Parts: sequence; structure tokens; C-alpha cells
Amino acid sequence: MQTFREDNEKKKEFLRKYRKHGRKISRVESELEEIRLMKLYPSLNSDGMPHGSNQSDLSDYAAELTEKEEILYLEGIEQVKSYKDISYKINQLENEDERDVLFYRYIKDKRWWEIAELMGYSERWITELHGRALAHLKI
Repeated sequence: MQTFREDNEKKKEFLRKYRKHGRKISRVESELEEIRLMKLYPSLNSDGMPHGSNQSDLSDYAAELTEKEEILYLEGIEQVKSYKDISYKINQLENEDERDVLFYRYIKDKRWWEIAELMGYSERWITELHGRALAHLKI
């Protein structure tokens, strides 16, 4: 049987899926930018002289770009799916304040003090609402 703490951790893990996809998307976008920059400004070979690229270099470059773009596309799809799953579960909560706390925390990635400011409550009350929301959340 799952304890209360384990149950809450499982719920938090579910709620964090959206942000995880967002971080992966950012990382892949950075990788794509790095690949493009390396092609624009290739390093000098060990003899210190710039060298032209051959057809195989271009094929490798195109293949690497295509692979990263595919990963980016698929990760975007997964992020949309997780957003839909999470927002559906959040919207099942009866209490609007509980819904807002979970939305701001797990979808908008707000800190406790930011949520308190947005909602006009103390941070302490926001963390209390968060606990209540987790207790009421069904996943």
C-alpha cells in the first residue's frame, strides 16, 4: 500500500512532466543552434589553415540537423499531450484556488512567492493550498 508521501510524490512527478518536456525542447534547440554555428564557423584544422568542406561533411551536417529537428518535433508532441493530460486533471478539482495553485506551479513554472503575489495570498497559504490540491488530485 502506498503511503501519503509516496502518493504525493507520484502526483508531483505526473505534474512535472510538462516542464520536463519544455526543458528537453530547450536543450535540443540549443543543440541545433550549436550545430548550425559549427557549420557557419568551422574550426581550423590542426595545421592552422581553413579547409573547404566536402560533400560527405554536408551530408553528415544535413543528417544531424534532420535528426535533431525530428527529436524536437516529437518532443513538442509529447509536451502538448502532457499539457492536455495535466490540465484535464487539474480542472477536475472542485476548488478554483487549488486549480490555480497547481496551474501556476506546474504549467507556468512559478515560484511560491510569485503564486502568492498573483493570487493575493501569503506564501504559507499557497503551500497549504498546494497540499490540499495534491490530496484532492486524482491521477
